[in-house]
Amino acid sequence: MSKPVLVSGIQPTGKLHIGNFLGALKNFVTLQNLDEYDCFFFIADLHSLTENFDPKEKHDQIVNVAADYLAAGLNPKKSVIFQQSEVPAHSELAIILNNFASIGEMKRMTQFKDKSKSQAENVNMGLFDYPVLMAADVFLYDAAVVPIGEDQTQHLELARTLVRKFNAKFGETFIEPEPILTEAKRIMSLDDPTKKMSKSRPQGCLFLDDEPDVIRKKIQRAVTDSGNEITYDPERKPALSNLMNIYENMADIRIDEIKKKFQGKGYGDFKKGLAEIIVQALAPFQEKKRKFLANPDIIKKTLAAGNKKASLIADKKIKEVKEKIGLSLD
Repeated sequence: MSKPVLVSGIQPTGKLHIGNFLGALKNFVTLQNLDEYDCFFFIADLHSLTENFDPKEKHDQIVNVAADYLAAGLNPKKSVIFQQSEVPAHSELAIILNNFASIGEMKRMTQFKDKSKSQAENVNMGLFDYPVLMAADVFLYDAAVVPIGEDQTQHLELARTLVRKFNAKFGETFIEPEPILTEAKRIMSLDDPTKKMSKSRPQGCLFLDDEPDVIRKKIQRAVTDSGNEITYDPERKPALSNLMNIYENMADIRIDEIKKKFQGKGYGDFKKGLAEIIVQALAPFQEKKRKFLANPDIIKKTLAAGNKKASLIADKKIKEVKEKIGLSLD
């Protein structure tokens, strides 16, 4: 009996930070190692084109995310690791699905509204159409589950709506995917705990490639709240609570244990402890990543093999779709 399929990806739009690591990458590795799913993890390079980009930088970003995947523990023997744009069926299915997504549904997407404000000079159709391409990413592999953060639930619900519309008109073709919500709490910016940690705010970001001394300085400069007691209170102490969330996830210990460990100590001691936890946790990842980047052939071969596996499945699905809607003359 085959296992249910799981699909997810990360955009190559710059260096990944610990929010990406805890919210997605670490979770990918855990899900892969459960051995309960047939896992497909892709580099979402088509999605990444919605932001202004430089071709040379884009190439390097794709290689960098592939290295992140491998260094974090994604294993090509256990998961299919591939590049979205190298599987043309993603684009082709998105074009077909566009005809079943209404303008009204797309305009309701809150992420489109938010990103339109943050990149007002570049509000493009790719940004508007992002959820339909995301649906295509999932449908091509008959994914039963999709690991997402809370900010992607609306997109997945649109995908589920598209499944129902398409299947009602053309017969059972797509599976209605279910979300797997990450257990990691959302990581907020180090300089403003009201904003999500983002590459667009580098001053509040802890990047996975940051050197130990850079990590220590960033944690030392991170904003805190009034008082000096190490206590978890997201409403009254959002900055400290965010740092405690980082500690909890990087050290794999509970918040209560952190409070006990720093009982009677102040913010200075806590920040020093947190910085060392992060440095130690990222050290093995950074060492592995350096080795992969020093051997780019490994990355290329991994993606080439993954692209081939993904294409075999995706091509079969797009052929089925074309037959269902009357485009195939075979």
